[in-house]
Amino acid sequence: MEPEAGGPRCRGRFPGAGGCDLHRWPGPRRVAGIFSAGFPSSWRRGMSSPLRVAVTETRNVFSPMPASVDRLVELSGKLNELRAANLAHHLDLIAAAASVGVRAVGLGELFSGPYFALEENPLWLDLAESPTAGPTVVAMAEAAAQFGMVIVAPLFELDPQSGRRFNSAVVLDADGTNLGRYRKNHIPAGRNERASFHETFYYGPGTGAVVAPGRNLSSNPHFPVFETAVGPLGVAICYDRHFPGVMKALADNGARLVFSPAVTFGATSRRMWELEFAVDAARHGIFIAGSNRLGAEPPWTVEYYGGSGFWGPLGKVEPLSDLGVAPQLIIADLALGAAGSASGWDLERDARPEIY
Repeated sequence: MEPEAGGPRCRGRFPGAGGCDLHRWPGPRRVAGIFSAGFPSSWRRGMSSPLRVAVTETRNVFSPMPASVDRLVELSGKLNELRAANLAHHLDLIAAAASVGVRAVGLGELFSGPYFALEENPLWLDLAESPTAGPTVVAMAEAAAQFGMVIVAPLFELDPQSGRRFNSAVVLDADGTNLGRYRKNHIPAGRNERASFHETFYYGPGTGAVVAPGRNLSSNPHFPVFETAVGPLGVAICYDRHFPGVMKALADNGARLVFSPAVTFGATSRRMWELEFAVDAARHGIFIAGSNRLGAEPPWTVEYYGGSGFWGPLGKVEPLSDLGVAPQLIIADLALGAAGSASGWDLERDARPEIY
């Protein structure tokens, strides 16, 4: 979708782009008039009334898992069953969210299985699936259409053209349309005081998003902004959230809501989790929905600390506590009309990139 006159799509930082300087693109705080005049009526309505949004905070539910890591070979031939159990669990959560008026839900990073990257084991490579016809996308597209809900569905992607694997998120619109996928761009490998992570063994960095024609508002090929029934949204999976250019790229290209699904653990991560989201939301005038796992996933002993929630231009948004739904659902009403306006700052206008 092209912006209205007066709001040029800036492409100057990217290969093959024109002469527009991205530093001069005013960003979402300066284009409220463009949003109101040029975007669909459903988006404009969303600016004046809160949007009910959910994220999940759960873990692998397949049982029984092997009692020890050296017995994971027992799962050979059972990965489809494992995935089906987790899909069923999340479909139940989506139905519960729909029953209380949720219009957009973000599921967890690699939610259809355990977080397997705590070790290097070729077994888990077979869990990768098609981002257009695999069981995860098919199930989530049906749920999106059934409940009229936008669903951000992370998955272990097996690209059907290249055969490469990615850590991705597919965005399903409220009518079930597959709008495409964003791929995690920064892949961690290392360890903290709790455990090591070996993500580079399983998948590579993103090589560019794949988005349905006319449904990407972003000029950045790696960080799409999806045009959805609830407004323009972006995704930043886990490690991507640490890099300062990521939220800026999404905000500058029109995102008002960013889903950040993660699997994270350890003391440093816990200290920084809310701080990073709060600063990014205020600095860029956006809302961020962060999702993490909670508890341990046998046979591993790593404890995921949860902490899932929402942050906006004015800080943390308190979740709704009186809805009577499953505790694995974190739900809040987000006043997206406040995106870009609440802080009183105009960082895009006042920035001096030539001196940084």
